[in-house]
Formats: sequence, C-alpha cells, structure tokens
Amino acid sequence: MANVFDLIGRILISALFLISAFNKIFNLDGSMGWMESFGVPGFLIFPAIAIEIILPILVIVGYQARIAAGILAIFCLATAFLFHFDFSSQTQFISFLKNIGLAGGFLFIVVNGTKDWAVDKEKKYVRL
Repeated sequence: MANVFDLIGRILISALFLISAFNKIFNLDGSMGWMESFGVPGFLIFPAIAIEIILPILVIVGYQARIAAGILAIFCLATAFLFHFDFSSQTQFISFLKNIGLAGGFLFIVVNGTKDWAVDKEKKYVRL
C-alpha cells in the first residue's frame, strides 16, 4: 500500500508543474510579459518550461527523483520569492505559501527517496 501512496503523491505534487508548463506554452507572450514585469528576462521562460516538464516526469517515474525533487524545491523557493512576495495581495500570499509548501514536499522526496515503484528501485539480491 505504501507504494501506491508514494506513486500517487509523486503524481499529485508533479501535476501542477506539468499543467503550468503547458499553460506557459499556449500563452507564451503573456508569460514572457509577466516575467518581464518582475525584471526577469523573458527568454528565461524556455528553461522554466523545460524544468516544469522534465523534472516532474522524472519525479513521477522515479528516475533520479531525489535530484529532480531537489532542483524543483529550489525552483519553488526561487519563484516564491521572485514572483509572489507581494503580501498585500491575498492571491500572491497564497501563491507564495503554495510554493513554500511544494518545496517542503519535494524536500521529503529528497530525504526519503521513492518506494519500490520507481525506475531507480534498488534491486535486492539474495546471496545463496
């Protein structure tokens, strides 16, 4: 049962990034303009989209999940402080807390790794 919950947790924590990446792709100009309004160069949208697609997939399938989760935790913290630090706006405050919470979830993966349903599952050999 732990394997099922582990996989579901990895899917749920990663789904937000996949949806966000596709929203950025389909609204590229708007996303670039939004980033530029915070003083971040618009061309950085492309590595952000790559991060939001590749790393969550790695977390879901369990391939180098600890490394991917660590990078995503840093990404969440960076976006929280760069883009959602306006606490006078309730929406921005909630987005800030969401990113901090996601970073915490990814840190759990960094520390604990994945269960058996992962590509990187350590094989247990029995010596006869």
